Amino acid sequence: MFALVDCNSFYASCEQVFRPDLRGRPVVVLSNNDGFIVARSKEAKALGIPDLEPVWKVDHLLRKHKVAVFSSNYPLYGDLSSRVVTTLRQYAAEIEVYSIDEVFVRPWAADGDLKALGHTMKNAVWRDVRIPVGVGMASSKTLAKLANRAAKKVHALEHVCVVSTETQRQWLLKRADIEDIWGVGRRLGKQLRYLGINTAWELSNADVKWLRKRFSVCLERTIEELNGVSCLELEEAPPAKKQIYCTRSFGEKATALPPVLQATALYATRAAVKLRKQKHLVKLIHVFLQTSPFDKNHYARSCTIQLPYPTDDTRLIVAAAQRGAKHLFKEGYQFLKSGVGLVDIVDKTYLQSDMFTPAQPPKADALMSVMDSINAKYGTGSVHTAAEGVKKKWAMRQSYRSPSYTTSWNALPRIQC
Repeated sequence: MFALVDCNSFYASCEQVFRPDLRGRPVVVLSNNDGFIVARSKEAKALGIPDLEPVWKVDHLLRKHKVAVFSSNYPLYGDLSSRVVTTLRQYAAEIEVYSIDEVFVRPWAADGDLKALGHTMKNAVWRDVRIPVGVGMASSKTLAKLANRAAKKVHALEHVCVVSTETQRQWLLKRADIEDIWGVGRRLGKQLRYLGINTAWELSNADVKWLRKRFSVCLERTIEELNGVSCLELEEAPPAKKQIYCTRSFGEKATALPPVLQATALYATRAAVKLRKQKHLVKLIHVFLQTSPFDKNHYARSCTIQLPYPTDDTRLIVAAAQRGAKHLFKEGYQFLKSGVGLVDIVDKTYLQSDMFTPAQPPKADALMSVMDSINAKYGTGSVHTAAEGVKKKWAMRQSYRSPSYTTSWNALPRIQC
């Protein structure tokens, strides 16, 4: 059996953990630069506030209903997510962190009562982390996804849905729309509707071989999973990324070169940290720079820079990225966004070199290790390259950001007894 534990309205729920006065009130969380709504509490959804909507379009609704508005606080969300995972490890030997708010586990119940175990996991996460979750259990990951959806939608299930019999499987599939299935997006769903397949039940009974020829082997696996045959195993260690990108919009449009270079240095630094975490080196980087797509004279250009040797040295990556940004920059434009991508990545463990090929010096490895250790202990950015600058007027807007209650000593919540 597989269980999917999915946090309800995760970002909004995280904002309520240290603000119990917000429970029962509408809460929304905004995207980078406070541009769009990316998360809503159930109370905000009930007010008809749409998802992924520009804030200015619904500002009247937010004011009218006194909605609590927050900027994205990813350090807080990441830390609370890891606490949810830690709690769930008590109830499973195998676990896969699928996303920041979803976790697959192999549930194990000594008495065989999976429904009771589901309620135990749900209650434990609420007790320890104060995050509400839904639990779906089934014999395949795709069915567990649908079961989790039912756990949230069907009030009588009390946020726990276990699919262990054929009757329960049929009940679930007959009520699931074709686009509710994991791996079936809007485009594929439209094509399947054209063929008369509108529900998960109809897809599970379709001609597998014919659909495989028309679409792909992935759809065949999905059908097998809907029929209770497990084709997807847990990935306890996520695979290393083949490319690493860090891109952001500026909080304030840049018309001069210095802020563009500073932003490029910051994004290159963040990408390099991710590269070292997965123990890889980069040989080629991609840099892009663009204005707003709504500007009359829209400008968007990119370039690639070959590094002298495979490296994870922040200094080398930042210097190359800034060379690219200088090449792309043009006077007279108001730049809105830039980004750095590490596109040609190799595994550091299996890299083969010879005496005639330049390689990263051991001192660089030691320096990067010290730099990462300091930032891990004292907070991201405690030690950084001077190229990032100090006063960052171009930095991302976060006008409504909550304190980092669990990751910053200065933001620890105060309790009066």
